[in-house]
Amino acid sequence: MRRFTLIMLFALGLLTGCDSTWKSSVPAYPVHIVIDTDRAEFVTFKDPGPTEYMVVNRDGFFLNGRFIRVADVTNACGYGGVVVYVNMFGSFDAYDLACPYCAQHGLQQPCTIDGMYAVCPHCGEQYNLYSGTSAPQNGLSHEFMRRLKIINANGRITVTDR
Repeated sequence: MRRFTLIMLFALGLLTGCDSTWKSSVPAYPVHIVIDTDRAEFVTFKDPGPTEYMVVNRDGFFLNGRFIRVADVTNACGYGGVVVYVNMFGSFDAYDLACPYCAQHGLQQPCTIDGMYAVCPHCGEQYNLYSGTSAPQNGLSHEFMRRLKIINANGRITVTDR
């Protein structure tokens, strides 16, 4: 019985320890991107390996750094652009590319992708995308990048802010 009580207290602590009112320093801008992996320009992104990525911003789509034709984006690509990244587990993650540290100081600074990191060109903070967490590496920022919702189903990758 004592063991059960300890397990229940631990579980309760995990549930109540999560703060659902946490706000990111990166403003919540609308995001709605649909990547149709059956279309010719996205076929190479259908079964990508780790560290492969797609960046979507107001200029278009960039698949692993190479510009490709805009497909289905409704002018809603977040505050600093969006990255869809394949982490070390082979699953897709999506983040707003705005640097949380710079956003906290009133700057709209989008990060660039350098291998397994999103790197802020202004402050130099690196966010680890490969790990699937976007954890800051240099100690400047105390925030992870703003995570976006991603659904991978029926040959489509859909990214939204909700």
